[in-house]
Amino acid sequence: MDLDLQKVKRMPIMIALMMGAFVATLNETLLGNALPVLMKEFQVGATTIQWLTAAYLLVVGTLIPVTALIQQWFTTRQLFSLAMITFLIGTILAATAPNFVLLLVGRVIQAIGTGIIIPLLMNTLLMIYPPEKRGSVMGVLYLIFTFAPAIGPTLSGIIIDVMDWRWLFYTIIPVTIISIIIGYVYLVNVTTITKPKVDVLSIILSTLGFGGVVYGFSSTGNAGWSDPQVYLPIIVGGLALILFAVRQLRISNPILELRTFRFSLFSLSIILLIIVMMSMFATLTLLPMFLQSVLLVTAFQSGLMMLPGSVVNGLMSPVTGKLFDRFGARIIIIPGLLIVCLAMYLYTGFTLESTNLQIILTHCLLMLGVALVLVPLQTYGLNQITPEYYTHGSAIFSTLQQVAGAIGSALFIATMSARSRSHLAQSSNPNDAAEQLTASVAGYSDTFMFGFVIAIIAVAVALFLRKSTKAKQAG
Repeated sequence: MDLDLQKVKRMPIMIALMMGAFVATLNETLLGNALPVLMKEFQVGATTIQWLTAAYLLVVGTLIPVTALIQQWFTTRQLFSLAMITFLIGTILAATAPNFVLLLVGRVIQAIGTGIIIPLLMNTLLMIYPPEKRGSVMGVLYLIFTFAPAIGPTLSGIIIDVMDWRWLFYTIIPVTIISIIIGYVYLVNVTTITKPKVDVLSIILSTLGFGGVVYGFSSTGNAGWSDPQVYLPIIVGGLALILFAVRQLRISNPILELRTFRFSLFSLSIILLIIVMMSMFATLTLLPMFLQSVLLVTAFQSGLMMLPGSVVNGLMSPVTGKLFDRFGARIIIIPGLLIVCLAMYLYTGFTLESTNLQIILTHCLLMLGVALVLVPLQTYGLNQITPEYYTHGSAIFSTLQQVAGAIGSALFIATMSARSRSHLAQSSNPNDAAEQLTASVAGYSDTFMFGFVIAIIAVAVALFLRKSTKAKQAG
């Protein structure tokens, strides 16, 4: 499809897409501090209430792979409108839900819209901006993708303190409506509508595969690795993904074109993305737990302590995009990973005597390093593939971000729990509260050391990045 970039009104398109992405990704963490309130409101336990978050991530993770196919059936405007109207319906239902079941249904409907909008946004920006400007645009994109979820817990803490929990949903309704209107007026179609044959078996395998893996790892927070609730979904999901991959390589119209991995530098970028996202999401999960369970600060206070790091990350994302456009990937990604290594090492030194300033500055350092890595990495990876693979490449990136985040969080939490128990077993009085706290601190330290080792591996992998950022035909 030939798209005349001179006639495309990029700014209103960017505004519509960014507003949609902001409210969609914000909702991944917006209910964080509201869960205890909702438990009392609907008289449900912790294992039930956590599905308001887990179900959201689960639906997003399973739906994203299918969007590469959906984008070949509907125009960009149709798909954007469908995604945002779906998200709006889910938001209204959640805001007015009289019971937990309808609130959960509202969250699932929201997640369907989110699962469509994220890869659609990435593919649209790839198509309307030339390669030499994509770094800057991806920087703004990552400002949304990282800043919105990061401020979710802080924002929910403020709203819960001063208003009813339903305002968590009421406040995003006007933004969603404005995004729909702007998108309807200015969005142009950026894909070729081919209406390929829908392979139902592939969709089933994709849903079972990604859904099973995400569900299994997400369940580790409430159950151990030996619990069938954890290992059975992971096994089933893994087998389904293998069958899914084999089928995609054999059929003429795959829903996710795995031949995209034939571009070697794209594949290398994916490996780095998985490592970095595992470390980042795991740390963002562990740090609030450390603050609240060890240092005994409130959820709202922990959210405020993490906010400066989110601001640093948000402000740096557009800057790193511009740096990528000017200097390329290696010169930004490798220093960024070294900063992540330093931050992870400093995390290992957190103790009961750690000050708020020490924790805030270390977190800011980590988020600075992440900002230097993620924007150039994804832009670099997508620049390696040819236009016919853009929808599939962006879907692969988006899917693996969700999966890597879930897996990373689960691995780190499981490691922390196991190491804490090990240290407590070696103590002289395991029933003593002080000994338990000391063992917990040691467990967190060991886990952050594990993250430090993973970050070092990422530096080693990044050394294989080449300077070229021009797509070459896959061999």
